[in-house]
Amino acid sequence: MSANIAEMESRRAAAKMGGGQRRIDAQHAKGKLTARERLEVLLDEGSFEEMDLYVEHDCVDFGMQDQKIPGDGVVTGSGTINGRLVFVFSQDFTVFGGSLSARHAQKICKVMDAAMKVGAPVIGLNDSGGARIQEGVASLGGYADVFQRNVLASGVVPQLSLIMGPCAGGAVYSPAMTDFIFMVKDSSYMFVTGPEVVKTVTNEIVTQEELGGAITHSSKTSVSDLALENDIEALLAARDFIDFLPSSNRDEVPERPCADPWDRQESSLDTIIPPSANQPYDMAEIIRKTLDEGEFFEVQPLHAGNILCGFGRIEGKTVGVVANQPMVLAGVLDINSSKKAARFVRFCDAFNIPILTFVDVPGFLPGTDQEHNGIIKHGAKLLFAYAEATVPKITVITRKAYGGAYDVMSSKHLRGDLNYAWPTAEIAVMGAKGAVEIIFRGQDADGIAAKTKEYEDRFANPFVAASRGYIDEVIYPHSTRRRIALGLRKLRNKALENPWKKHDNIPL
Repeated sequence: MSANIAEMESRRAAAKMGGGQRRIDAQHAKGKLTARERLEVLLDEGSFEEMDLYVEHDCVDFGMQDQKIPGDGVVTGSGTINGRLVFVFSQDFTVFGGSLSARHAQKICKVMDAAMKVGAPVIGLNDSGGARIQEGVASLGGYADVFQRNVLASGVVPQLSLIMGPCAGGAVYSPAMTDFIFMVKDSSYMFVTGPEVVKTVTNEIVTQEELGGAITHSSKTSVSDLALENDIEALLAARDFIDFLPSSNRDEVPERPCADPWDRQESSLDTIIPPSANQPYDMAEIIRKTLDEGEFFEVQPLHAGNILCGFGRIEGKTVGVVANQPMVLAGVLDINSSKKAARFVRFCDAFNIPILTFVDVPGFLPGTDQEHNGIIKHGAKLLFAYAEATVPKITVITRKAYGGAYDVMSSKHLRGDLNYAWPTAEIAVMGAKGAVEIIFRGQDADGIAAKTKEYEDRFANPFVAASRGYIDEVIYPHSTRRRIALGLRKLRNKALENPWKKHDNIPL
């Protein structure tokens, strides 16, 4: 027996060395952790249970039969984050550059199947040179097997991708289908075709970082939700992030003890709206002063800053927050902000996370650039997302709610459950000056000024909408947290179902 145990221990030790000390040192020299070191940071100490430690590829072409390393370039298994079960795979760049073989893909599919079966999140740590060329179509088939699991798991269990090295070619489509992507600055990149191919085909000279680095994808393309400084920061952010999410679409949102009083009054909110309608203020301040202990985990902070999306807690329970940001483009809705918020709203709805919406929106951004690039369809995505959502929806209008953008931002007409307005709210088809210039076209400047004042007195307030029942109550700003907490209690057992359908056809 002792000989058998010694054999097992020696095999385990060999497998855990991956591609060997030289390649481990090379990984460290790039400022990157190894696949196993990353799991040690991500998971609770001692909680990782590995699967398929001894799996090897079965390729016999190009001399590969003589190059077999147990594990085949990916470490898979399960563990806990703050005591909650998660399934993980971590690609090992020290073994064949983390390239994906049929067996490598089989290991990833196995943990994804297990996660679906028991209802637990999947976290993928991507660090791979792509498909293993020596295997040809077998490796491509492996990618497609993983893609299929991503699609089936979508909306069933949360999927989080951490890009911690190269992710190119077909490899990018698996993270792209997961719910959230975190990238590491200066060491991770994603692109379908690399700089060399781009140069050959288009004569453009571009670096990997410019083409598909963390800053590019978290600011320009919106492919990535966060750009973190290094591996450690990314892994710790993932630990915090997973704490907000339910384990599956069958579970309640997680709850943590909270010492922040549910009825805390925030008197500073009574004076946060500036006297001039053209003067901005920071919507993030309102969000933080409303949520438990001021904690707000924002996603895509570098992209479409005119809308804020992220997670927080009320009475210890997770809520999703969507809010117009007057500090950027006056909080207007445009293509990027509509897509950003629509995807976030759909995620919250899929996982039964209540949606809290703060509204200060002057309308949709005008211009040929927006129209020619499809603002109609992209704006409709956000409208569609809010309209189909059946989770508790609470809306607070702080200032402007103009035109179609009023409708879109979780209005009562889109089955908003509780729609509140501050006394500073202005709910109208458009701003007073623009409206008067249309209604009273041809009048002189004094006449326009007088009619503008009349229009403002008539419509630049929440009471017309409240008189029609579109606003449930005009509330004191300082009582916003209390109202939301009471609202979420009332809506805890909300039951609402959409008509049966195979699936909807959101305007893509």
